[in-house]
Amino acid sequence: QVQLVESGGGLVQPGGSLRLFCSASGSIFGINFMGWYRQAPGRERELVATITTTDSANYADSVKGRFTISRDKNRYTVYLQMNSLKPEDTAVYYCHAKRFANNYWGQGTQVTVSS
Repeated sequence: QVQLVESGGGLVQPGGSLRLFCSASGSIFGINFMGWYRQAPGRERELVATITTTDSANYADSVKGRFTISRDKNRYTVYLQMNSLKPEDTAVYYCHAKRFANNYWGQGTQVTVSS
């Protein structure tokens, strides 16, 4: 089993920045990639960004140029730097890890962008 713990969400004004953190523990050997998804009220969960163990990153078109995903040296802590936040970025953000064929999720952290 893999446990994911997130932090860093909160309330920010449009144009502001937040940084999300996610740390993996447990059976971390074999994690192929980690990333962030988000789910807004009434909408399906969607991919935000992912990063592989070789630092290859992938972003949703809606966040390209504004969000940056990165990993710690130990490879199992990931960060999501979110700049130029918009009200439409408001959602619960979930950390995700894929280990072999299994998917693991964090509990989610709320990000609210509002004036």
